[in-house]
Amino acid sequence: MNEFELIGRYFKRPTPSAVLGVGDDAAIVRPTPGHELHLSADMLVEGRHFFADVLPRALGHKTLAVNLSDMAAMGARPRWALLSIALPRADEAWVAEFAAGFFALADAHGVELIGGDTTGGPLTLSVTIMGETPAGQALRRDGAKPGDDIWVSGELGLGALAVRHRLGWLNVNDMELLAAATHKLEYPEPRLALGAALLPLAHAAADVSDGLMADLGHILAASGVAGEVWADALPSHPALEARREECLACLAAGGDDYELVFTAPPARRAAIEAAASGLCRVTRIGRVQEGRGARLLDAAGRTVELDKKGYDHFG
Repeated sequence: MNEFELIGRYFKRPTPSAVLGVGDDAAIVRPTPGHELHLSADMLVEGRHFFADVLPRALGHKTLAVNLSDMAAMGARPRWALLSIALPRADEAWVAEFAAGFFALADAHGVELIGGDTTGGPLTLSVTIMGETPAGQALRRDGAKPGDDIWVSGELGLGALAVRHRLGWLNVNDMELLAAATHKLEYPEPRLALGAALLPLAHAAADVSDGLMADLGHILAASGVAGEVWADALPSHPALEARREECLACLAAGGDDYELVFTAPPARRAAIEAAASGLCRVTRIGRVQEGRGARLLDAAGRTVELDKKGYDHFG
């Protein structure tokens, strides 16, 4: 297949919400009146962001999921995506499976693919995602206030555990735990419904992609405040509890969680739990304070030192 045959066969689909989709020099979209447009881009590179032998359907899912997680962190409804792929070769079977994983998630969240690019080269995937929130209502990183609770969705540490097992840094003999960790790594579920539900409740939010302490640090820095996180409160998979101390770095700084970390006033605790009911687990893990920086504390209130607070894309 040449470039245009590949695009036409696997990526050109009807785009009823766009004025013009795949097939021209640029797409045309019409945002909803009274809404603000959100745009974000993420790149995945073989050997740095995913293992070479990952199944293409899983990679298609994750390629879009990591971008949808950015929309979730702002409470945005995702609308359109642009996909650019560098492929070592035009392998039809691989592309068909990748597209199936990508579009299964896109269809689940009403996202239309409206353009992109393909070329030959080392396997690299890049998505630009576009979403909307009602004007002035988006969740941002710069809204945290002293006295806010710090919350996180879901369970932490599973994706990082799968990576560490694969690299031989940790040995996971529990097959149930390893299966859950691998699924979390390869099929992260963006918390879009939770993000939307938090629009009237949270002061600030970010998605946990590079590690909890690193991504919370972005909120605190943007808001000009400090925060303390209670290590014992970090939510994990039940099978990981017996190895909590050994795996603390996975929980607090491992990355590949794609959960939401957010802050909100204590008066909204019941409303947050009600909003999350039926969607996902939410856990209060700390509080925002005056000052600068993020500290991880043990049960005795002592600072826990971590080698790294999160994933370094150039490390």
